[in-house]
Amino acid sequence: MSEILERPAATPRPESPPPRPYRLETSAGHLLRRAHQRYQSLFAETAAGLGLTGPQFAALLRLAEAGRATQNQLGRMAAMDSATVQGVVRRLALRGLVRVASDPLDRRARVLSVTAEGHALLLEGKAAGKRANDTLLAPLDPGERAHLLSLLQRLSA
Repeated sequence: MSEILERPAATPRPESPPPRPYRLETSAGHLLRRAHQRYQSLFAETAAGLGLTGPQFAALLRLAEAGRATQNQLGRMAAMDSATVQGVVRRLALRGLVRVASDPLDRRARVLSVTAEGHALLLEGKAAGKRANDTLLAPLDPGERAHLLSLLQRLSA
């Protein structure tokens, strides 16, 4: 005696929404690039006369925080590839903002430190960076600012 077991009817799946077309104005990459461009412009305005680019400022700041570092370490700390950090360090050294010495334990390694002139310029650069950040984030309330920065940290990790 064989009974045919009936399977219960499958519950219909809700239709998934149609895929949304790619739109530049809602692209995270495009919006991040535009926000970055705006920040760079604000930094250039507020840091006018300092002669520091964003990457130079970042390298100088990270190096000052560390006290001293090799060029490779600085590149990792400032999130720069080796070719970029090499050019940044060369320009900072030519301006007398960074001291470059050979590591006594490994003559191939270059040990970097910030000079007194570099520290003085860095104080002005920090103030300019703060003004640029404040201007960029001005349309957001304090909670939104904190949330945005938290999300950007997660995305860049």
